[in-house]
Amino acid sequence: MVLLAIGPVAALQFDAARVTQTAQARYGQRGATQLGRWLTMMSQQSSLPEQQQLRAVNDFWNSTVRGGEDKHIWGKEDYWATPLESLGRQAGDCEDFVIGKYFSLVHMGVAAEKLRFIYVRARIGGMSSRTTIAHMVLGYYATPDADPLVLDNLMGSIVPASQRRDLTPVFSFNAQGIYVSGAAPTSADRIGNWRDLLSRMRTEGFVP
Repeated sequence: MVLLAIGPVAALQFDAARVTQTAQARYGQRGATQLGRWLTMMSQQSSLPEQQQLRAVNDFWNSTVRGGEDKHIWGKEDYWATPLESLGRQAGDCEDFVIGKYFSLVHMGVAAEKLRFIYVRARIGGMSSRTTIAHMVLGYYATPDADPLVLDNLMGSIVPASQRRDLTPVFSFNAQGIYVSGAAPTSADRIGNWRDLLSRMRTEGFVP
């Protein structure tokens, strides 16, 4: 049983044996194998500097999960998959990549307050393009006022947000709250998909 801190408002215990049993029951040996790869990666990287952890986690999820749309993967317009579900299907949309990376890093010891789910508008087709899509990335803040590093499934390299001119932030959140420019933070419990995600993770072996 390993403590998985999500921040001052919550803490999860990660029951690896139970999660493995769930993976085997739902997705067979393939799901158990992918889960094992994830657990091994986190164990091997947990004692390394955070910058190396960021690269390892970003590379793992970007190479393990293929990008897709919720309506094709889950038959729903909007579904936030747990890390186990994304590994079992080996597919996910942008939110699912961010969820996997977030919980990986927190489990490996990165403080939850350094991480934020960031909703953006992403420009597609080059800097001269006016075509944008709704997208989510994971931001890592070395300090509260730092230019965050961006972990993104659309590109392999991790760079500061100031260098991602193709991304326009809309709002961000983590377990501590929802952040919109010019407004005071509000509770992340307002996000229904976040509440539902945590509920399903509890049934898989992530227990408060």
